[in-house]
Amino acid sequence: MDIATILGLIGGAVCIVMSVLTSGGTLGGIIDVPSIIFVFGGSFFALFIAYPMSSVLGIFPIMGRSFKIPDFSEKTLVQDMVTLSEKARREGILALEEGLEDLSDDFMKNGLRLVVDGTDGVIIRSIMESELNQIESRHLDWINVVVAWAGLAPGYGMMGTVIGLIGMLRNLEDKSSLGPNMAVALVTTLYGSLIANWIMTPIATKLAAHNSTEIRTKEMIIEGVLSIQAGDNPRILAMKLLTYLDPKSRKAIEADVLKD
Repeated sequence: MDIATILGLIGGAVCIVMSVLTSGGTLGGIIDVPSIIFVFGGSFFALFIAYPMSSVLGIFPIMGRSFKIPDFSEKTLVQDMVTLSEKARREGILALEEGLEDLSDDFMKNGLRLVVDGTDGVIIRSIMESELNQIESRHLDWINVVVAWAGLAPGYGMMGTVIGLIGMLRNLEDKSSLGPNMAVALVTTLYGSLIANWIMTPIATKLAAHNSTEIRTKEMIIEGVLSIQAGDNPRILAMKLLTYLDPKSRKAIEADVLKD
């Protein structure tokens, strides 16, 4: 569970409540059901115009991933590839076939299977990079749906405000209702901004960060697979792969994988 996401949502809610109360307002003053329906519902259903139904209906499980800390097991992958490199140098490339099914990462497993099959390094790189590009493309497609919702919400907030102002102007003779009606009209603008800046944009940014980490991990795997295919010294392979790790992770396994 990613505590940072939960902290951001709860902390943001607390800040909103405190700002309303300390400014002399009430929570009831910023809650308007018709405005909620128009901004949340309207901006959500606009997504159906822009994207296929499967993409729109699948957005919530994707957004739910921002509440989880992904584990791409970078350190384990480095250690596994160094071990496999040592085995290949000692027993030959074909010896790798024996333990392929025990590998937990399918991307690495598929790459090493190409190596065992005697595929040329250029072709291996082409295949793995093509798969990597497709993975990233799928990720970005989902992220773009979230970004689109973030872009639509403020517009629906403004439209809701305009609708409220039209209703208010039709009843100018009732001067006592002008203030309350204006407040309700402006609430929709608030909702649009909250959806975009408190929820959707931050979630899209976190999902993009997850994507970057996964793509970097898979780039590391490609480097490792090609190094094994080329017959590089395991120590050289380890030095290549360690450059993909953050300093803390690198320090944790550096002594183990760079052993003489």
